[in-house]
This record gives sequence, structure tokens and C-alpha cells, in this order.
Amino acid sequence: MGNSYAGQLKSARFEEALHNSIEASLRSSNGDPQPIFTQLYLDPDQYLIYYYLFQTPNGTEEDENESDSSSPPLPYLQAPTPDGCCTVDGFCQAGKDLRLISMTTEAIDVPAGFELVGAKSPSIPEHILVCAVDKRFLPDENGKNALLGFSGNCIGCGEKGFRYFTEFSNHINLKLATQPKKQKHLKYYLVKNSQGALCKGPLICWKASTAMSSGPPKKRHRSWHPTSLVPVPSTAVPVPPPSGSGVIQPQPITAGETVIIPDNLLSISGVRPVILIGQGTLPYFYGNVGDIVVSPLLVSCYKTSQLSEKTLENLGMTSSQLLSVETMILLTLQYLGRLGSEQIPLREEFEQIMVKAMLCGPAGTAVSPTQLPWLARLEASVSGGTVQVLVSHSSLGEGISEALRSLTEKPHQQCLPNYVVIICPSKMSGNEFCVLVIGKFQARSLAEGMLTTNEFLKEISYELITGKVSGLAAHFQSTSLGENLDKQLVKYQRRRKEQVIQPYQGDITDYIHSQEAAVMVPATETGMLDEMFQIHPPQLSVARSLLSQVCSIADSGSQSLDLGRFCKVDFLVLVPPSHVLVHQTARRIRQSGVLVDLGLEDACALQKPDKYVVRLDAEVHTKIEAFMRKVKQNPYTLFVLIHDNSHVDLTSALSGSVCHGELQGLADRVINCPEVLDAVNLLVLQVSCFPFTLQTQQSRISIHNEVTWPTASKDLVYFGLKDYSCSLQWGVASPILRSDDAFERMVNTLLERHPHLHSMVIRSYLLIQQYTEAMMALTAAPSLRDHVTPETLAMVEDLISAPGRDSSGRGLMLLVRVPSLQLAMLARERLEDARDKLGLQYRFAVLLGSPASELSLPSHFISRLRAWWGYNSEDWVPHTYEDLEGLPCIVILTGKDPLGETFPRSLKYCDLRLIDSSYLTRTALEQEVGLACTYVTQGVVPKQRRGGEGEQEEEKRMSAGDHGDPGDPDDGQMELERPHSNGSAVTRASGSLTENGVSSSGVPDTSQKPPLSSHSLCPTETGSSVMEETPITGTHSFCSSSSSSPSSSSTAQQRPSQSTQSPRGPVHPRVFPRTAVLSRAAYSLLAGGSVGQPSSVALLPHVDVTWTSPLRPPVPQHLGGVEHSLYYRQWTSARQHHADYEGSPTPHPRRLLLSGPPQAGKTGAYLQFLRILFRMLIRLLEVDVYDEEEIVDELAQPPEGAPSSSIKWPDVEYIRKLPFDLYPRDYKFRNTSPVYAENMPMNTKVKSEGSTEDPAQRNTVSIRLSVFAAHNAFHHCEQCHHYCEASPASQISDCTFHAFTFCSSMLGEEVQLHFVIPKAKEPHFVFSQQGSHLESMRLPLLSDKDPGLLKSPIFTPTTGRQEHGLLNIFHAMEGAAHLHILVVKQYEMALYRKYWPNHILLVLPAMFNNSGVGAARFMIKELSYHNLELERNRQELLGVRRQDVWPFIVMMDDSCVLWNAYHPVYTCEEVDFNLRVNSSGLLLCRFNHFSIMKKHIPIGGLRDFHIKPKLMAMESPSPLSASQYICAPDSEHTLLAAPAHFLLERFLQSCSHRLFPKAVCNSSNPVLSINSYLNIGAEVAVCYMSSRPHSVNLDHQGLVFSGLLLYLCDSFVNSSLLKKFRFLKGATLCVICQDRSSLRQTIARLELEDEWQFRLRDEFQTANCSEDRPLYFLTGRHI
Repeated sequence: MGNSYAGQLKSARFEEALHNSIEASLRSSNGDPQPIFTQLYLDPDQYLIYYYLFQTPNGTEEDENESDSSSPPLPYLQAPTPDGCCTVDGFCQAGKDLRLISMTTEAIDVPAGFELVGAKSPSIPEHILVCAVDKRFLPDENGKNALLGFSGNCIGCGEKGFRYFTEFSNHINLKLATQPKKQKHLKYYLVKNSQGALCKGPLICWKASTAMSSGPPKKRHRSWHPTSLVPVPSTAVPVPPPSGSGVIQPQPITAGETVIIPDNLLSISGVRPVILIGQGTLPYFYGNVGDIVVSPLLVSCYKTSQLSEKTLENLGMTSSQLLSVETMILLTLQYLGRLGSEQIPLREEFEQIMVKAMLCGPAGTAVSPTQLPWLARLEASVSGGTVQVLVSHSSLGEGISEALRSLTEKPHQQCLPNYVVIICPSKMSGNEFCVLVIGKFQARSLAEGMLTTNEFLKEISYELITGKVSGLAAHFQSTSLGENLDKQLVKYQRRRKEQVIQPYQGDITDYIHSQEAAVMVPATETGMLDEMFQIHPPQLSVARSLLSQVCSIADSGSQSLDLGRFCKVDFLVLVPPSHVLVHQTARRIRQSGVLVDLGLEDACALQKPDKYVVRLDAEVHTKIEAFMRKVKQNPYTLFVLIHDNSHVDLTSALSGSVCHGELQGLADRVINCPEVLDAVNLLVLQVSCFPFTLQTQQSRISIHNEVTWPTASKDLVYFGLKDYSCSLQWGVASPILRSDDAFERMVNTLLERHPHLHSMVIRSYLLIQQYTEAMMALTAAPSLRDHVTPETLAMVEDLISAPGRDSSGRGLMLLVRVPSLQLAMLARERLEDARDKLGLQYRFAVLLGSPASELSLPSHFISRLRAWWGYNSEDWVPHTYEDLEGLPCIVILTGKDPLGETFPRSLKYCDLRLIDSSYLTRTALEQEVGLACTYVTQGVVPKQRRGGEGEQEEEKRMSAGDHGDPGDPDDGQMELERPHSNGSAVTRASGSLTENGVSSSGVPDTSQKPPLSSHSLCPTETGSSVMEETPITGTHSFCSSSSSSPSSSSTAQQRPSQSTQSPRGPVHPRVFPRTAVLSRAAYSLLAGGSVGQPSSVALLPHVDVTWTSPLRPPVPQHLGGVEHSLYYRQWTSARQHHADYEGSPTPHPRRLLLSGPPQAGKTGAYLQFLRILFRMLIRLLEVDVYDEEEIVDELAQPPEGAPSSSIKWPDVEYIRKLPFDLYPRDYKFRNTSPVYAENMPMNTKVKSEGSTEDPAQRNTVSIRLSVFAAHNAFHHCEQCHHYCEASPASQISDCTFHAFTFCSSMLGEEVQLHFVIPKAKEPHFVFSQQGSHLESMRLPLLSDKDPGLLKSPIFTPTTGRQEHGLLNIFHAMEGAAHLHILVVKQYEMALYRKYWPNHILLVLPAMFNNSGVGAARFMIKELSYHNLELERNRQELLGVRRQDVWPFIVMMDDSCVLWNAYHPVYTCEEVDFNLRVNSSGLLLCRFNHFSIMKKHIPIGGLRDFHIKPKLMAMESPSPLSASQYICAPDSEHTLLAAPAHFLLERFLQSCSHRLFPKAVCNSSNPVLSINSYLNIGAEVAVCYMSSRPHSVNLDHQGLVFSGLLLYLCDSFVNSSLLKKFRFLKGATLCVICQDRSSLRQTIARLELEDEWQFRLRDEFQTANCSEDRPLYFLTGRHI
């Protein structure tokens, strides 16, 4: 808090010292000010030395009793006890027992630094009341060291922070007849006896303390060390320097170093001067220091020399551009001179002036000390007398003394300057200066602006309790005409007798009997219950953005959130301590249907949303503990803790206390407690209209986890703060943003008369009088019209007259903001009294809107609301402000801050005239004006509001959202949530967000969307159109009650949301903005900015943060929330009492921030987010599998003698009897060539020439994953983490690389594969004795009986699916031991090692990088065959028979999800392989009753090559046709960048009708293919024949072929074999070879020219270049 040497009371604030000094003056028997600052800032012993050294000759020590008896005490005006408070002796106002006799054995929590003392009450002298008092304000055993003032806590109810003993004595019900004094009523210390019981201890020795406070010591107060240039902060006053000896000795007083504050300065001058610290050392003050204020408002602007190089770089300047002191003085003069008569200096405004001056650079030569006074006076001369310059050549103290002396000597009415700039030019120490603010308006505003909201509310409470307002109250006992107000009202009441003004359907001159008015109820209406609850586009967009952020957190790789483990969503909403807000939020939850959608409540049962909403009050800890127990007990449920209106209280738990009746620091205790921070299944979502306090350098929320609000929908436009600023340019006669100038003039007059009172007290009393006289002027006293401001009169007249124009009595709401509870209660009492005496009690209601209490209405108004809403139950009462829709009323909204309550559309006027210069932070000001913000109809806003180019750009940007483009038409139409009749089951949404196809949108049928418009409450000709309120939450049609008289709870369940209702009739009036009436200070801040940007944006964002640099760039203009967040995160820092001050240096990974304007529908957005989050989790537990018909084998019945389950499998004899099915039945073979077999179906499919048929989209179906499913890399659970995740101690390098070389019989060459084997998997392999050479992979024996072992090694070829491939088969294997090997390409090895560190990798040679899955399967089979031989040889040496080695392997795709019992080139390699196996006589077994589910994975896997020209410069924009895949040898054809085999296969698939024309759709004459199967099109049947000796082939007798296909034929194919087959005349031949030489040799060797005719032009090659090794083929015709 500034200085840190001995004797300073660091935690005391200047304001506290000021208040205590005033209170001490009130108590004192003489007029001398009390030595409060000496007590605060000197050690006690040093104080006594000064006391005796500087005692005046006649200053004698007085006894307390003598002091009290010397003169009568000040009258003690005890305020009435608030309604509902306890007044029993011995108990506090909260009803808690304070008597020592009842608390002897109680466990009392005494805060550190506090002492338990006993107070005596004259009403119960036999009892002692237990209190906790700060030790600093109590004397020690010698009667010393007691600070003047008081700080205490109530032990009974726990309320803390009582700063005045007067206030504390009221709270504990001392009921004193004289002025409360702690010295008189705090009697004993309380101690514990030997039994541990609390009992009365020694007396408190007040004697010396009384002597110390009996008179002022004549001494000077020294400032900080003279060499220090650090100015005094606002929370401190000058203090003496430390002394080495511990005792300060008297020193000679140097002229100019001390300033004596004149007595009665405030009373004489009518102003409490404010000293704005400038440059240099301030003097030492003593005397009547309570009548001055020291402010550091502009001091940071002068600290340009402290700017860091980085800050200067950000500002775009260098150190050479820093301003001199002389230049800063002249800029200060220029700035102050340009301020208006009712403007005050703003730090942020002056800072930008300094920045601009520095950017302009130094102008001309430097100003010398002799030139400075002359230039300063010249600059002040243009101010019109508002600024004066006082030059003091000795010191600043001399100038201040002279200015204060002249202030007391001049007549009170004489015109004084607003600012006196005191300059002390010096060549030795440099120029020094400060600013003395003596303008009455400016000084008061600056002094009050230094107090926080809590502090000035305390000040107001103190003024009301101590009776300081008695003079002001007496003034307002008379009307503006000088008549007694109460007598006039009583006279009007007697005049009308029992008659009252007609409640509705009549003018205010129409009177009826009061009994008749009391029973007037409009006809019951039912239409309002039939309206639909809906989600609006901005809300859905925000919900999607939140979901996207959650997915980003899960995908970030930080492992802070594992969405795959959750199957349920639960939540809790924290709201500020407001009863109305709790009811409002609970209703949103109930109406949205989210409880049913999340499965938390039964659709048919009575929902209990109240348990999902918690107020941040004294009972929050119990509820949070229960919630956290649920979090710990349900690890597979994802919990969301929503902190709504999170900007309201972010005081740290260590700094929290009871302040102005409200607990502080509770939010920090909840959302930042270790249990919340560490819970991995808990997300924290903070929601705020004003998130600036959450966007500091210490923010716990990542900038990437922020979601800001988009623009509104087509039907409604959000009308917010920027729009109110822009509305001033509309040029209309009656603007919607107004300042009541007449009211301000009245306020200024009263402020001069009552300088000791806070301005809000004066404003409140004047406001009450204005409303009272407005009612009188409109009903009984027209002569008062000229004494009521036009703004007040217009609002009251509209309020009173509106019900008379409506047949049902609907009207408008007038909101009056009164932050002080005491003043609000006074306003409610006075206005109700005036209303009733004027006969208006049935015309409109007057409500106190306090967050601490429920709404209270007279019964006749409740009956009227029941009729409008269609409620028949007598139990229904309004709980929210929305329930007051259409009720003519004045709502006096009190409380420190608005807490986010939604107001009805009938709210038309917001009276904010009490919100003045005390609200000088962005949050404080904008949250007050935010009460008027709402949605309006598109057409009512003039086009000028969107005239700014920057705003248009912002809207375009925000319409796309800050996290994606929710407005994309491909994202689906914006539709309303489906209606819920009895709730809804969880359904799958369309669209894809993740690889699982998770949809983030809840898009039901748009046909159920109701029209968006407001309901007319007043005739449109009155001009009082009613507002459309916030669109909130999702659609929900409400369960109707079977009872004709539903109970309160049941009817509340049926209630629709007023904020989303559709009109009942066909007339849809337009929705206009609300009218806001502001104080002049607030008006200037909102109206003084650039186009579309209020000046409030430039203010300090929140009282709990501070700027990190004296100067900084301006706040970004015309930009959205993200840019503002980046700015505040760079340039603001949390204060010490902020909850983020000592937070983690890194943002919390599971915390999000939703920021949006007030009254925009954020509640509905986050409830929709919960809904789609749950859907996403369900979709993560679901998978899209291919939905295809089961394969039905109708060829043969199972052979006789089927083996029983007891026979050892495999049974070779049984398998030998199984027939072989030649027909490929898998879905992927639907467009391939059918294999010829007897009785095969006729093929009639014909493909047009040159067509390249794309495969149709395979049908999929979504299924819920079972516990036996395979998973991808995103799955994590406790059971399988060891399976796919590396242990913490292991490294990715804990693997061994081994080469495995063998000779491939098919390739005819040696092949080298590489194994990557984790250390834990090495036992599955056999190594050489040296351990470096891999010899084989171990295979089990047929005789092994281990039931927990899967014998067959599992090979999974995979590519491009390191994340999405289903490679975690731990659950699918039900935990059985198995060997799983991933077969990957060489260039993907590192990726698969990263995601699957515990898996064995088989790395294919580089030559297979461009090959398909067929090549991988081929190598698996080659490797397995070679490994089987190696294992048989090894086992044979160990005495095992070769046939006893397990011969089977499993090849499994990486998309297999589930299977029921058993595991069962580029395309069609399975068909080719099976045909080869079958023809060779080997046994081949197919599981006919085996079901497998394959996941649709759109990423990676088998993908066609993108065929493009080899040379990119030749790339043609037109697609390539299949006929371009081949060309004539040596031709100038476009060469393609694709493998030769791939081009050949694609050509054969597409152009087979040209190669084999006689085979098209002719299954009776298939094409003969020897030793291989190639797909040559679905319309061409292929007959497979093997040339191997002893092979098993189809009987071809009588079969005539339509063509012959020879593909890379080997030596087993010879001419004698070919001559066995018969061909149709004109049948075609296609011979394919590796090169042209082999092609010619094959033609000659097979003697093909004997029966086939060839032409040179029929020779082709694939369109590859020579280095890509093209394939060659020749076609011919049968002779």
C-alpha cells in the first residue's frame, strides 16, 4: 500500500481513516480534529513521545467520563431495524445468540489478529455479549497501542467487516440511548478457563487510550523520505521516515515542508479539496486532515521514465520520445482547461493524450525553469478562469498552503477556479508540481470516485445510521411549493374518501369505490400457455462453439480431458445470491427439457430443477460438497460446473468477508478449490456479460477457450451499448438515451448545500421527491407540474395512463436503480405511501427488487397476473421479473450490482440517474446500462446504426463466429429444437463434427417454429410499445396438468418462458428499444466516444484489476471480444485481492469462458451446449458400421457328420467335405467380375463406353459400442491404458529394431522386412544367442491348452489411420493374451510408434510405399509361410513334431469393430488368393455363420491414387478418362504419375467391353483367366483355371470361352494347355507382361500366332515413363 517502513499500518485505507476521523469528530466534546493519522502511521511509543513533546499549554488529559459530562452528547439517531430482523436483547439482528452464558462451550472461529471481548448492554446488564474485535483497535495491558476507530465481526451470524462501532452496536442490539463508544461498552477480555470454557477475563484498560484521543497533538506529519520521488497513493497519507533508534526525536521545522490544514475547511469553503499527485515530493500535513483528499489519479501518466523498452516498442516509440516534466505540466494545463464545468479528469483519457504527445516527438527546444511559469500562465489563460497557476519558488507545500488559505478567506459565493496547478520550478531538484482540485463538483466527484462500490455503500449506510441526513430529510418534508408534503397527501386522501382511481379501463380522473377496485379482475386468458419454447440461431451458434472448444481440449494432446470415457453429462449452475435469479435459471432449465434429454429426470415425473441451481451464499459449501462427492463417485460422468455472472464476485477467498451484507470470496472458494481444479471429469464454464476481470495476465482461462457472442437473427436485432451510443445520431426529438438536465441542476444546488453528504444520498432524496410530486401533479396538484422535470413527468404519466388504455389493465414497467438497500427501502416506503394516499394503489404496483428477498406483491395484482397468464391455481405467485409481464409497476432495483435478472418485455424505462461518477470502471458503468439492453425488431432501428464501416466488418466477422462459421449454409438450416411432449429420448443428430460423425447441432423440424415477435400489451397509438425480451434456451412443450386447479409447482412447470413467447393474436407490433435516463456523468461517458464506440470502453475494465503500464495503446476500436480479450490480457493485472492474483501461472485446461452482452440469452446457449455435449458423448460411444445384408450360402447344405464341439479343431476331414463357393459375395465385390460357376446368375448389366463408375455410398447404421469393441487412439480407460500407452518410466526409444530377411518365392528375390519390437514384447520372438539377430517369431503348439491365450498371431495392415484405426483390440479380445502386429509403410513408422508405443510394428520395404493393402497382405502371407517353416525346424530340434506347430494366422482390417465368435495388388487380391488356394488342393474354410461389424472410417485406409500427369506443367483442368491410362509404346502420350499395375487394373475395369466385346453380359461364355484373377468389369464373367500340376479346376467340357486373359504367366502355362480350351470365333486375347521383350517371348513360347491374329497397332503399355516400369500388353482375335 505504498510505504513499507516501521509504524505504518499497511492494511488501513485512507478512506477508513477519513471515516474514522469524521466519526471521532462527531463523538468529541470539542471541535478539534482527532490525531487519527498519527495513530495510524506511528508506533504507539513514538506517538506518546510526540504527544508529550508537542502538548499545548492548556492541553490536559481528560477522563472519559469528564469528557462525556462536559457537554451534552450528540443526539443519537438510531435507524429503524430492517424488516424481518431480530430485535431480541442478547441476539444479533440475524437471530443468533451472543450471550456468553450460551457460548461458553461453543467452538468459536476467531480470525487471525482478532480478540474475543465482552460487551455490556444496558437493557440486559446481567449478561455479557461475545464479540470479535481487531486487536489493533484494542489497548494492551498498559492501555496503549489502540488505534482510533473500530473493526469487528459478529460471532453469531458470522458477518464481518463492521467498520463503525455505531453500526456494530445496532447489529448486536445494544439499544443504547447515547452515542455508542467502544471505550464505554466493550468491557472485558474473554478467556478460556482450565476446563476450556469461555469466561469473563480482565477489564479492558481504556485509560491511556482515552488520554491519547482527548485532543490533537500539535505536531507535524512527515511524508516519505525526502529523496523519494514516489508520490503518496490514494490509500495512504504522508508519514515520517524510519528512525534507527526506534524513537523519533523532534526536528526543526523547515519552511515550506509542512502544511497545516485549516479548521472547518469544508464548512467554510463548501469543498473538500483533492490533491492530484504530480511530480515531486508532497509536504507533510497535519491539523484538519480529514478535509483534504490525496489522489493518485494522474500520477501514473507522469511516470514515463519507468516505461520498459518492450512497452515503448509496443507503443511504437523510443526512449528519446519521452516527455520532459515541463511538457507534462503544459499538457496537464491544456487538458484541464478543456474540461467542461461538469466534467472530471479521467486517467485513461489523459493517458491517451500523453501517448499522442510522445508519438509526435519533442517539439522545439526544451522549456527552461524560468520559462515554465510564463508558459503555464499563458496556457491557463485560455481556460476561461477554470484553471489557475500558482508558482511557488520554495516548495509545493508553500503553494498548497497559500491555495488553502485563499480558499478559506474568499467569500463562499465567490467564483473559484476548478483547478489550481501548483508549480515549484527548481534548477537543482527539478520542476515539481501537483494539482489542487477545488471545484465543488470536480472535488466531490473525484473523492467519491476513489471509493469502491462497497465503500461508498458503507458510507451511505453510516450517514443514514448516524443521522447526518437529518437536514436533507427536513428539506424534503416540504413540496417544491413550500407546503408540508405529508399534510398535503393526507388532505388529498381525505378529499377522495373511499374513492380510488379506477384500476384500468378508465382515465385517471375516473374514481370508483375501493372495495370495487379491489375485486376487479380481467377475464382469464389461456393463449399464453400454448406458446413454444425455442432456441434461436445465436444461441445454437454459441453452443456449437462451446462444443468445438471442448473437442479442441480433448484433441490437444495434453490428456487433460478424455471424452471417450464419459457416457453421461451432469451439471450445476452457480449464480449470484439472488432469489429471483435462482427461480429464473431453474425455470430455464425446466422449460428447456435439458434434464430429460440428459437423462437426469424422468419426463413423466415432476422435475426438480432447483437442485441444479445454487446461490453463492452462506449455504453454498454444503451443496458444493455434495456436488463434488457426485463428481468423485461417478468417474464416467462428465460434469459441467457453470459459474453464471462470474464477474460479480471474484474476490479471493483470503480477502473475502461480509461486505454490505453480502459474503465475498465465495466464488473463489468454490471454482478454484483444489477438488474442482483437479477433477478430470469436471469442466468449469464461466459465463459473463463483462468478462474483463477474467481476462488479465493471471487469467485462469486460456484465450483459446473463450467463446464470444455472434450477431442476432434475422427477425430480431440485439440492441446493446454500442447501439445506444449510436442512437444519439439518429436525430430524433425523443432519444432513447437521455440525460435529465433539469434534475442535474437540482442536484448541483443540493450538493452545494450539503457538502458533507454523499451525492447518491442527495440524488436519492431528490428522486423520491420527483416521483412523488409527479404523481401529485398528474392527479391532485397540477400546480406542481412546473417543478417536476419533464423526463420524470413523462415516465410517470406513461406509467399511470397505460392501464387505462388496455381492456385487461396491462401497462409498462419503470425500473429505478437504487444501489443502497436503505435508500431503496426508503424510496419504496415513500412512493407507496404517496401512491396510496393519491388513490393509485390499484393502478400500479411499487416493488422492491432486492436480491436478498423474494418478490412481494399485493393480492389484487397477483390475481390480475393469474388472469393474464391463465392460471387457475390460487397458490401461484410471481417469482421472477418476467412473471410481471404487462404489470404496470415501479421496480426499485437495489443491490451493489445488477446480477443478471431478465426483465419482461413490458419494461420501457430504466431510470439510472443515481449512477454517477462513482461508477468509473467499464464493468460498473456498463452493467448498469446493460439493464436496458434487449432484442428489438429489425425495422425499428434506423440505418445509421450500421453506417460505420468498421461495425459492418465486425458484424461480418462475428456472424461467422470467432471459432468457425456457424452461418455456413452447408452446416444445415437453422432450425428450432424439436418439441418435447413428455421429454425426449436421446436421438442421433445429423451432420459430422468428429470422425465419429458427431453432430453439434440440435436441428429438429422447422415447421414447428413459432413466429418471433412480441405480445402487444398497450395500444400502439400510445407509443408505449412493449419489448421483446431475451431469447432463451431450447424448445419444450409443457406437460398439461390433469387437474383444473393445478398447484403452484405444477403450474410453474407449465409456465412458458416470457422471453420466447409468440403473440396470441395476428397483430405483431414491432419491438422498440428501451429508454434509459442517465446521470450526466454516465451520459457523457456513453455519448462521448467515437461513432459506435462509447467512451466507457477506455475505462479501467474492473475495480479488481489494474493497468500493467503507465501508458499503453488505446483499446481496439470497432473490434470484437477476442481483440478486447487479447488487449486486456496484455495490459491488465489482477489486484492482490483478486481471485486470480495467486493462481497457477498457466491457464486451467478444463475451464472455458462464454462472454456475451447482457440480456442476450446466454442461459439458453449453455443449456443447449449441455444437450449437444451429451449427444456428442453418446456418439463417441456409437460407431457407424456398414449396413449390408447377410451372406446367404445356398449352394449346399452342411455335410453330414458335422463335428461336435468336443472334437479338436480344425477337423481336416470335415473341412475337406465343405464345398467351395466361387462367387464373391462381399459388398466390395459388387462391381467386380463374377467368377464363373455352374448355375451362376445371368449378368445383364451394361456399362456405357468410357464410363468410370464411382462406387455408390455404402449404407451405414449407428450402433452402440459394447464392452467388447475395438477402439481407436482416442480411447482411454483404466483397463487398457497399459495396452496402448507407454508407461511413465518408459521412453519411445525403449524398442529394438530388427531386420528379417527371407526369399520370396513369388517375387523371386530376397525381401528384407523390419520389426519394431517393444521391450515387453520381445518374449514373442526368438533371437540368436548374442541377442542381436532375430531368428523367428514364436508359434504355439496345437496341444497348448491355455484358455487365456489366443494362439494365432494377428496381423493388421494399416495406413493413414494412426489415430482413427481400431488398433486397440484389448476389449475385443476380452483381455486374452494375444500377439498383435501392425503392418505399416516405411514412411508412416514414426507416426504409428508415437500413437501405439506398445505395439509391434512390421515395417514394409520402401518399394511398398505406394502399394495398396493387397501388397501388405501378400507380404504377411509370405512372411508367415517362411516363419512357419523356421518354427517347425526349431521345434523339431526340441522334439516336437512339425505338424504340431500352430499353422494359422489372422489378418484383420483396422476397421473391424465387433465380431461374434471367430476371426475369419490393389483390389480383389482376396479373390485371386482364394482361387489359387482352392485350385492347388489346399483346404480353405469359410465361416458361414460369422458376423463382423466394420466401421466406416473416412480417413486413411485403401484410397485410390490421384492420377495426374507426370509433369505438372502439362496438367489439364479436365479430368482424365480411363482410355488415357494406356498408350501406344513410344508414342507422345501424356505420361501419368501412378503405379503401372494400378493404371492397368483401372483400365481393365472401365474398358473391358472394348477388350472382350463378346463377353459383355454373356455369363455362358466367360473370359478364361489362367493362374490369376483380375477384375475386368462387373459385366464380364471370368473363369479361373490353374496350370499347376495336380491342381483342381472346374470341368470345362462343353464350355466355350469368349476371351483369354494371360497375366504375367509363368512356365507352367504352355501351348499344350491352351489348346485344351475352346473359344468363340472372334474371341479376344489379352497378354500382359513386364516388358516388351517378355511380351514377344511369351507370344512365341505359347505359339499364340497359330490361333490368334495380332496387329502392331494392338500393342499397348500403361501410361508410365520408363523409370516407373510400365506394363505392356498385346491384344488379338481368335481365328
